[in-house]
Amino acid sequence: MSRKRAEDRTDDSGAAIALRDVRKTYNSGARTVEALRGVSLEVPRGSFTAIMGPSGSGKSTLLHCAAGLDVPTSGRVLLAGRDLSGMSDDELTEYRRAHAAFIFQSFNLMPALTVKRNVALPMLLAGRRAEDAAVLQAIQRVGLADRADHRPGELSGGQQQRVAIARALASHAEVLFADEPTGALDTATAASVLRLMRDSVTQHGQAILMTTHDPIAASYADRVVIVVDGHIATSLEAPTPETVSGALTRVASNMAVR
Repeated sequence: MSRKRAEDRTDDSGAAIALRDVRKTYNSGARTVEALRGVSLEVPRGSFTAIMGPSGSGKSTLLHCAAGLDVPTSGRVLLAGRDLSGMSDDELTEYRRAHAAFIFQSFNLMPALTVKRNVALPMLLAGRRAEDAAVLQAIQRVGLADRADHRPGELSGGQQQRVAIARALASHAEVLFADEPTGALDTATAASVLRLMRDSVTQHGQAILMTTHDPIAASYADRVVIVVDGHIATSLEAPTPETVSGALTRVASNMAVR
């Protein structure tokens, strides 16, 4: 790799995630769908950003492109300082294992493994030692200490989601991607999980990018970005449930009068 190309693949902005004029187009039969239309966004290290927007707005596509799970049609994505463009699938997989953790609506737990083994698995796959104490602490933090030796089939859906969250928190990865992480949880457990995510930012310097429909969940973030029709319509700093709800109402009103 040339010196120029190596420099192009790194980033010194201090951002854990950087999207630069990212566009994503899908072909749906004879129709072309523009899921992202020139999105530029930075998530600094040690910060928490929530993405909101109506269904079909492009927020999940934005998250997937930022995580290297989807390839932009054009533009650049930098994760933990490295440009993801041009990386092979195997390179992307290894890079994500080393630098990122994920919480998705599908729990992606291994049914044959216990809760403890599921939480430890990403660290083992990344070639890192999974400290028993750290694994058990993460499980305890999501309220599942008495289920540590159970398998996913013995847990409720909400409990399986908490295992997925413990797995992400235990890794202390530089970046955590979360897609509606509290959608399957009751109110009290959701609040507890969001506090844990907030603590991971303030205590461990983790960067979090989260999609959510819930203004209360979004209020745990440092910033809320509202996506409409594939572009960023507005953003809020130091959000509260009230300011988030107000911004969503204004965005919906603007869409209605177009």
